[in-house]
Amino acid sequence: MIYHKTEDEIGILREGAEILGRTHGEVSKYIKEGITTNFLDQLAEMFMQDHGASPSFKGYNGYKYSLCISINSVVVHGLPSTYELKNGDIVSIDCGVFYKGFHTDSAYTHAVGDVSLEARNLLDTTKRSLYVGINKAIEGNRLGDVSAAIQTHVEEQKFSVVRELVGHGIGKKLHESPEVPNYGKRGTGIKLQEGLVLAIEPMVNLGSKNIVQESDGWTIRTKDNMPSAHFEHTIVVRKDQAEILTTFKYIDKEEI
Repeated sequence: MIYHKTEDEIGILREGAEILGRTHGEVSKYIKEGITTNFLDQLAEMFMQDHGASPSFKGYNGYKYSLCISINSVVVHGLPSTYELKNGDIVSIDCGVFYKGFHTDSAYTHAVGDVSLEARNLLDTTKRSLYVGINKAIEGNRLGDVSAAIQTHVEEQKFSVVRELVGHGIGKKLHESPEVPNYGKRGTGIKLQEGLVLAIEPMVNLGSKNIVQESDGWTIRTKDNMPSAHFEHTIVVRKDQAEILTTFKYIDKEEI
């Protein structure tokens, strides 16, 4: 069942999304060589709690951490650990905030130090594909219009879209209907209506689209061990232009 949010509910989501954006900004200050991913995870949880929110991911289906931290060939659901970031790594920080009964979700893939030109192009393409998809999330369009726009942009740049992992509706539950694939055909899927809140999240591989799950039951990696990138915003479908609830502005401030 698809649940469209009221303006009051969207107001709460907007507040939670601001905390989420600030959490990303705080974590981004420490994305540098020698920092452990455990440190980033603990930092995020403390920051959320200090701002009256809690991590959406911790406890979800038994997940033990506040962040998913996915490095290089890990697509999503990477587990924080004692791993120390290295020059040339790309690291995806996926974070969810639970605030006043509602979830918001966003992800950003960072470059650590000097990354390869291929990796930089992968990050730029994946980030751009997110906004290309969001531009189609307007009332009257079909869900497939969002998916097709992402896929077309990615494949024009000779990268590949992960098929098995998708975006989703979001609100009182972290994952709600509908699913939002990052590939598809224009003019297909449900008709979008104002008030639908979606987490749109392209996951894009440098090599093939194929993925594997590791034995820990969480970590998803590219089958060919090539790098993968992941960007995500929580948005509201509107009449003329989607409203982006989450923000990267606090990350951008740190990366200038």
